[in-house]
Parts: sequence; C-alpha cells; structure tokens
Amino acid sequence: MVKRLLKFFRPYRKEFAGSVACVVAESVFELVIPLIMADIIDVGVVQKDRGYILRRSALMIACGLLALALGAAYARLGARAGAGFGAELRREEYRKVQGYSFSNLDRFSTPSLVTRLTSDITILQNSVCNGLRPMVRGPVMMLAGLVMSVILSPKLSVVFLVAMPVLAAGLYFIMRTLGSAYAKMQKMLDRVNSIVQENLTAIRTVKSYVRGESQSALFAEGNGGYRAASEKAFHTAMLNMPYFQLVMYATILCILWFGGNFIHEGTMQIGQLTAFLSYVLQILNSLMMISNVFLMLSRSMTSIGRIFEVLDEKPAIADGGDPSLTIRSGEVGFDGVSFKYSEKAKEDVLSGVSLHIAAGQMVGVLGGTGAAKTSLVQLIPRLYDVSAGRVLVDGRDVRAYSLRHLRDSVGMVLQNNTLFSGTVRENLRWGNENASQKDLDWACRIACADEFLGRLPEGYDTVLGQGGVNVSGGQKQRLCIARALLKRPKILILDDSTSAVDTATERTIRERLAEELPDTTRIIITQRLGSVEDADQIILLDDGRVTAVGNHDQLLAENRVYREIWQFQQKGETA
Repeated sequence: MVKRLLKFFRPYRKEFAGSVACVVAESVFELVIPLIMADIIDVGVVQKDRGYILRRSALMIACGLLALALGAAYARLGARAGAGFGAELRREEYRKVQGYSFSNLDRFSTPSLVTRLTSDITILQNSVCNGLRPMVRGPVMMLAGLVMSVILSPKLSVVFLVAMPVLAAGLYFIMRTLGSAYAKMQKMLDRVNSIVQENLTAIRTVKSYVRGESQSALFAEGNGGYRAASEKAFHTAMLNMPYFQLVMYATILCILWFGGNFIHEGTMQIGQLTAFLSYVLQILNSLMMISNVFLMLSRSMTSIGRIFEVLDEKPAIADGGDPSLTIRSGEVGFDGVSFKYSEKAKEDVLSGVSLHIAAGQMVGVLGGTGAAKTSLVQLIPRLYDVSAGRVLVDGRDVRAYSLRHLRDSVGMVLQNNTLFSGTVRENLRWGNENASQKDLDWACRIACADEFLGRLPEGYDTVLGQGGVNVSGGQKQRLCIARALLKRPKILILDDSTSAVDTATERTIRERLAEELPDTTRIIITQRLGSVEDADQIILLDDGRVTAVGNHDQLLAENRVYREIWQFQQKGETA
C-alpha cells in the first residue's frame, strides 16, 4: 500500500526529500538546546562566568533561529509535496473513472465517486501536509531524547519503562475503535452527498410537487446521521489528548520526585535535572505527535481503502481491438445476442436476438416500456458487452475494433441527453472539436436547430447553464442531434430523441437526414409509428425478444399487435 502511494510523490520527490531533511535538521538543532542550557546552569551560573553565559546563550539563540528557518523551509516544501500528491492521486482516480464502462459505474453511486475524488483525497492530502512533520520529527525527537536522557541519568530513565507501555496500550485501544467509526462516517457523507445531488438535479420536480418540506426532512435525517457518526468518531479521537496529558504529567511528577532525591543525595546536578526534564518534555511531545499521526493515519486508512477500490476496479469492457480496423459502411448485425446487466441477474434483459441491418438503412425499433429497446442499441457502441452471442458492424465483432474508433463511428442521441456548462458552440464541438462554422451551420440545419439559434441572445456564443437549463426540452434535443451529426457517424442512433419535438419538425429532421446522410445507417427508437412509417424495416421488441421484423405495409398486414397500435394512434391523431 505504501509503495503504491509513493509513486504519486515521484513528480514531487525533491520537495518531499527536502521537507524530510528540513525536519530532521530542525530536530537536531532543537535537541542541542537543552545541552547548552545545562552548561549555562552547571558551568556559567555556578562559576558566575558572565562571558561563558553570554557565549552559550548566543549559541542557543543561533540554534533556535536555524530551527525556525528550517521549519519555515519545511512548511513551503511540505505544502508543495502534499498538494502535488493530492493532485496526482486525484488525476489518476479521475482517469480511472473515465475508463469505466457503464457496468462499472453501476457499482459505484455518483455521489460516492464524488466523495472519493474530493473528500477522501483531501483527507490524504491534509495528512501529508499536516502529518509529514510530526511523522518524521516524532520518532527522531523521541529516539534522540531517549538517548540523551539515558546519557544524563540512566537511573532516572527507568521511569520511561513504565510510562511507554501505558501510552502504547491507550493508543492501541483508541486506534482500534476509530477505524470502524471513520468508515461509517464516510459512508454517511456519501448518503448526504447523494441526497443533495439528487435534489439539486431534480429541483424543478421537487418544487412542482411541493415536496420541499419532505426533502428537507430527508436531508435532515441524512445530515443527522452524518453528525452522529462524526461525533462518535471525534469523541473517541479526542480521548487521545487528555489520556496522554494524564500520563505525561504523572511521568513529570515521578521524575521531579526521584530527581529531587538524587540532587539531595548529590548524585545529580540541578542543570542535569533541568536538561533531563527538557528531554522528557520533548519525548512526551514527540509521543503526542506520533499519537496524532496515528489518528490521522486511522482516518486516512479508511480513505485509502475507498480510493483503492476505485483504482483497483477493472473496467468491464477491455479495449483490445485493432486500431487499424475501420468502419466503412455501417452495416449492423445481431447474432444470437443475449444480455443482462449483472452476472448475478437471474434473467436476461435481451434473449436470442438475431437481426441484420444493411448499411444506409433506416430502421425503427418499437416496443413497450421495459422491452429493452435502449439496451439493444447500447450494445452497438459497446457501452455494455453482450452476455452471449455477437454484435457485428461491417461483418466484424464490435470487440475487434478499438473503442475510440467504434464510438467515434456511432452517433447516439438519447431522450434525456445532456448539455454542459458553456456556450452553444462549445457544446456542439463535443461532436467535432475542429468543426468549422460551415460544419456547425450544416448540422444545425439538419437538426432544425437553426430555427431557434437566431433567437438566442448571442447565437452560437450563448452561454448555456448546467444541463442546458435555459433552453427548452425540444431545443435541447435538437442541439444534441446536431452535436451527434458533427461526428459524421456511420451509424446514427436516435433513442426517442425527438419526443419533445412537434411532429412537423420531427418529419423535417427525418427528411433532411435522409437527404444529407443517405449512406448513414439510422436506427430510431420511438413510440410514434408515424416516425418510422417509411423505415426500411421495423423491429418489434417485447420483453427482450424480437417478435416481428418487416416494413410498415408488411407488419400492418401480418402482425396483429402492430396493427392494433397503428389503429389506436390513428384514432388519437383524428380525435
């Protein structure tokens, strides 16, 4: 685990090594000060040598100033090392998440991933920034202090033989309790983030159903749970300070008692006892530092485990395709395809699907809610992989292509597609970052987005809010279609992506697609039969199985279900 974390320090190894060196050097200078102080008392004060006192005092001040300068240098280097470590770890975790397939993302909730990328990494970063100094200084000061204490008075050092096991036992008990408490606290933070994200995303729904009070109560419940878990964890952590102070003051009292007797007996000088007490305080302070480091490590271990869960997750879809293979025509085939979202699921979402879609065809996919229409088309760009069978593009298994080329060749527009913060132009260029103004105009004309772009305040440079909140649902869908068209895809999938568009505009979009992209394979998922009436073939799905395939006239004549749907929708249009 330590070896894995150290690799994130590599770009900042000079700062890390420099900060450690500064702490060690600072500790050495601070350890020299009690010896100088002992000389001042036992030699300068006893002999009343003012010159000796001044010389040794100047030396002590110089050591203190050097220690101060080294401390300042550590603060700068340690901050750079800690912040750099956090940035590298955050970059690696984000890169890993970007490589996840949908099935990997199904395992982690979005709020949990956000917490792991922010709160958990911040905890580690702070542990480095705030813990590096005590982590190095504590052991150095403790060992050096013990050595100097033994040199000054071996008999008085025996007090530590009793104090050290008592301190160790208390620290063990606190650490053992804290591990599970911090883990529960982070889980409760995930819960709070989940409630916040869900409510902010669906704030319009919350307001339209007047559910503000109930959602506030739900947040209060989650927030209260996080508070309770935090109180329990911090209550246990705070036991560290009073426990160590109790042992520390008891140790000092014992040293003063036995040291006073040694002075009375003439076996120890006052300066020696003063220096010994200084080293005792340094040892006890170093033990306090070490205990605080252990407390930070206890919380960090929980965060490390959560971060490593993300880093160790293996992408369910491996990119092992041949980069030299290219998609030329856009022919699609399903060969005995079965699919389920989880290996543990009892039933398949799709079962035994076999289809052939010729290049350049327009294909409609119909079916009731839960018929697995979206699941079917998501297999083409390998957003999920089949459980059995093969999905073919241009006669080759989709797994033979590189993921980048395959997904670049497939344009997919969902019903609830997302627009990002930024201008209309920036959103459209997600389809092609090098798109010219001519390309943008071309795509927007086909998608009928040009009808409203002129009415936007700044046209293409109009800034969209997060999720495209300042455009209507139909406008958002048309922008998403234009964005997909800029990819110049070989296969275009429209998954109920014109549901918020009126029928006249939808018809115009279909006609322009046929005129401008005659060689592109178009797969349209819809509930409106009128949208696919002129399709080359229509696929009927029911409960993950293909029940009928044919054009409009064939299905109207041969399939009772299709005929009933057609008649029902015709009545609805004429009513």
